Amino acid sequence: MRETPPLLLPLFRSNAVGELLAWLYLHPEKEYSTTDLARQAGVSQPTVSREMDRFAAAGLTKERRHGNLRLIRADTDTIVAKPLTDLLAVTFGPAAILPSLLQSIPGVNEAYIYGSWAARHANQTGPPPRDIDVLVVGSPDEDELYDAARSAERVLGREVNISRISPTSWNSDQGDPFVMSLRSKPLHPLIQNRRTS
Repeated sequence: MRETPPLLLPLFRSNAVGELLAWLYLHPEKEYSTTDLARQAGVSQPTVSREMDRFAAAGLTKERRHGNLRLIRADTDTIVAKPLTDLLAVTFGPAAILPSLLQSIPGVNEAYIYGSWAARHANQTGPPPRDIDVLVVGSPDEDELYDAARSAERVLGREVNISRISPTSWNSDQGDPFVMSLRSKPLHPLIQNRRTS
């Protein structure tokens, strides 16, 4: 079945294409195996391999072999690298930038994007998101969350708001209207069920 073009950036054929390019172009210093990219973007390895063939054919990526591994990185020398990076930052960027910022903070058990960005990612119609709303489940330091939000804003070019909630409140079946509302709308997972010390 043919996948619906994403509303976040209809130029791309799918969310998978946008997210894979975002991981590559927003982390240009990194090399990824197809396994790494499949895990990061939440898609199958055959999908990654197929898209990497297309990216390489279009001159968007560089590759090298290390044993059986196919290692891929963004080709930042191509003329489209800068505008493509800017475009990816304001569209698919939150999915590629926020996980690494939040994973480094102790006490973050789970994290999700909600609100208009998550709705567009789920192909619900509406205007481009003006900001990014993030829910963190756990007990991380609020100052560290504030710093992560400001770091994300510098890359993504828009406001990032991070809310914190306890695991008890998040997992409760009753009560909090905010939690009930969130659970009834699209959520894009950034970190799920992470054990923290």
